[in-house]
Amino acid sequence: MSAPAAVVVVVPARDEEQLVGACLDAVAHAARALRAAHPEVRTHVVVVLDVCGDDTAAVVDRRPGVQVVTSTAGNVGEARALGVEAASAWASAAGGGRVWIASTDADSEVPAHWLLAQWRLAAQGHHLVVGTVTPRSSDLPPHVLAAWHARHSSADGHEHVHGANLGFSLEAYCSVGGFAPLPAHEDVELVESMRRAGLSHVATGAIDVTTSGRRVGRTPVGFAAYLDELGA
Repeated sequence: MSAPAAVVVVVPARDEEQLVGACLDAVAHAARALRAAHPEVRTHVVVVLDVCGDDTAAVVDRRPGVQVVTSTAGNVGEARALGVEAASAWASAAGGGRVWIASTDADSEVPAHWLLAQWRLAAQGHHLVVGTVTPRSSDLPPHVLAAWHARHSSADGHEHVHGANLGFSLEAYCSVGGFAPLPAHEDVELVESMRRAGLSHVATGAIDVTTSGRRVGRTPVGFAAYLDELGA
């Protein structure tokens, strides 16, 4: 299996004017690290604005080279799917080859080696990379953060799934029908579909992503709601 010729980062965003700038800074840093190691790899970033009512669009517009897609669905599964569709179109127009999709969220910051590590795992033959996340410690009281760490492993082989830290080949994604139009847990559904299909996958703790620790989120059953439950 050939190494990816193109890596595209897909970021859904809903009312994230305060955090999306840091997210895109971190993604740009990761893209530079990948290109420094492998100059032949094409990189691209797609941000999906999902019914934003704040100035998220203005923040993203100031970022050169970031493709913007607008969604009126108000649905994270549909937003991620639109982003992958745009990524596929860009990769096809940019020269083809194997395409790798890296998924994160607009309230998250990826580490500098995030894309390089995913690219290397893809080059080894994996179709799916599942990473870990850690809530920003300054966002949570100590007892909630302690509860999080008590329930979550950051080791290789972990069982967690987060849309803020996923990577997959475009061919694998298409083979299982892509992201379902779900308001939450679309990431879990995709990963389970790929695993059921027998696609090569790896769960790694080596590329941990820092994400928002807010306890009031964009969906009633999403990550923020889970953190709020931990603090109850």
